[in-house]
Amino acid sequence: MVEEQKQRLEEALAKLMNDVDQTYLRKMQGDMYRCAAKCCDDYSMPVEKAHACIETCSQPIQHAQSYVQGEMNHLQDRLQRCVMQCNDEIKDKMGPNPNDSEAQRYTQMFEKCATKCVDTHLDLIPKLMSRMKQVLAKQKQS
Repeated sequence: MVEEQKQRLEEALAKLMNDVDQTYLRKMQGDMYRCAAKCCDDYSMPVEKAHACIETCSQPIQHAQSYVQGEMNHLQDRLQRCVMQCNDEIKDKMGPNPNDSEAQRYTQMFEKCATKCVDTHLDLIPKLMSRMKQVLAKQKQS
């Protein structure tokens, strides 16, 4: 059951990342390469200025990728904290030497709690996607 939840989450996150990439990041990356190519094509520029020009071209995509990675890390951290809370709650309930039936019952309780964590965080993905699109659209405009 835990594997099923993990797969659901991974699929949802992969879809989110693919959407963000196709909608924003890939265009920004293309813009960066085209801009950098122009820097390289200008032979009148000294080498230091050409490098600075290329660096300037790469800043928007670097900021966008950093932002997206930060949002993904935040979501994963929240999920980990939720699952750790489930683990702590079960440990608090469990005695020092549970028998097999108790251990199985606690395992089921943990899985139910962890599934709820995954479901809660899956429900957050549309809001996360909307927020990321708003931020990336503003970065794209500037």
